[in-house]
Amino acid sequence: MNAKPAIFLDRDGTLNEEVDYLSDPEQLVMIPGAAAAVARLNARGIPVVVVTNQSGIGRGRYGWDDFAAVMSRMGTLLAQENGRIDAVYASPHHEQGQGAYAVADHPERKPNPGMLVRAAEELGLDLARSWMVGDKGIDLEAGRRAGCRVALVRTGYGAQVDGSAADLVAPDLAGAVDRILAQWP
Repeated sequence: MNAKPAIFLDRDGTLNEEVDYLSDPEQLVMIPGAAAAVARLNARGIPVVVVTNQSGIGRGRYGWDDFAAVMSRMGTLLAQENGRIDAVYASPHHEQGQGAYAVADHPERKPNPGMLVRAAEELGLDLARSWMVGDKGIDLEAGRRAGCRVALVRTGYGAQVDGSAADLVAPDLAGAVDRILAQWP
């Protein structure tokens, strides 16, 4: 089987409005145009993979069931626009985490590329032809370290991030997807 390129997306600040320690599905608000952008990727047969740091789990602020409930709500909102996420990878690790999650520099915690590398191995993805899209420098660094091209969105924390390390900078996910699809392999 030939490896396929994919689009890796950060969650908070890229797909949905930034909320500190988002654990309540009712607090999930999609960024305007994000669901339609995901649907455009789906329509082209491009795998869409969410890679998200979730230190709130590691710190004991909320649990995996809460995370799953938020992702379920996101799935419902995406489906209203004919969109879907193909896979989700989350890292609960943090230097202030509890128990096994108390790891400052875990290989899967962005800016490390572990979640992207694991997704590529498990899903048969070609990292060199893939994109990582996010609103933070750590998203760009994780994508770059995985061998992907990287896009910065100006939503979430993106307005304060230096875009010089990005292959493209867009006002939001919809704009990033437009530009990525214009040059898609």
